[in-house]
Amino acid sequence: MAKLGIIAGSGRFPILVAEEAKRRGEEIVAMGLKGVTSPDMEKLGPVEYFRLGQIQKPIDFLKKSGVTRVVMAGKVQHASLFGGILPDLRAGKLLMKLEDKRTDTILKAIADEFAKDGIELMSSVDHLKHLLVPAGVQSKRAPDAVENADIKLGWAAAKAVAGFDIGQTVVVRDRAVIAVEAMEGTDATILRAKEIASSQGKKTSLTVVKVAKPKQDMRFDIPVIGLDSLKVFAEAGVSALAVEAGTTLLFDKDEFLQKADAQRLAVVGIAPEASA
Repeated sequence: MAKLGIIAGSGRFPILVAEEAKRRGEEIVAMGLKGVTSPDMEKLGPVEYFRLGQIQKPIDFLKKSGVTRVVMAGKVQHASLFGGILPDLRAGKLLMKLEDKRTDTILKAIADEFAKDGIELMSSVDHLKHLLVPAGVQSKRAPDAVENADIKLGWAAAKAVAGFDIGQTVVVRDRAVIAVEAMEGTDATILRAKEIASSQGKKTSLTVVKVAKPKQDMRFDIPVIGLDSLKVFAEAGVSALAVEAGTTLLFDKDEFLQKADAQRLAVVGIAPEASA
């Protein structure tokens, strides 16, 4: 039986990968991050826990388990890189060699370390391609003219910041960029935009644009939206959501779109070539 190692961050992403792998008849070797991985991961089998900053022990565990393929799935807050992490010797040496501490730089370096020990880091969506958002309007309501103008501006802005590995989401209102995602994450960015937009006592009506990086490495840090996102959209007064088609995962699609329609949220997948 083929084995698949899963490095599980937070949320449902690693759970969905594990469920699909088991459906395909693969044996799961799960690794959790202390204080990050959802306890629900344990419902699918045993989880071996490690702490952020460790490289050698996870590699040793995978080799002992006979794993040669591994995926990273789930969120790990980027800001955690600057506090609370005690790297092991191998990770410390790795960090010393890095040109910068951008997410892609760190994760690609980790992937290279795994490869040195015969462990290939696979695409994190290999098992979930059926959940990728297609191009076109996904909700009952299409974006109106004002929202489409905001989407156009938001796309250009989001692609620009994503190119520097800063963030992948921007929030726009009336053709003005209200907030740009950085290390705080998407939800915090949207809520910050709400505070800015409502500071003048006006009801917020925000457009959120989420894109892939120009040279997105599909092994990690890909755009994801799900049911938890809808709660934030409702709280912030988001009326339109545009995501990059073919590179964004949508979890619980039927329920998500049903609730999006109830919120009058316009949801659209934008093909990269269509935005040019």
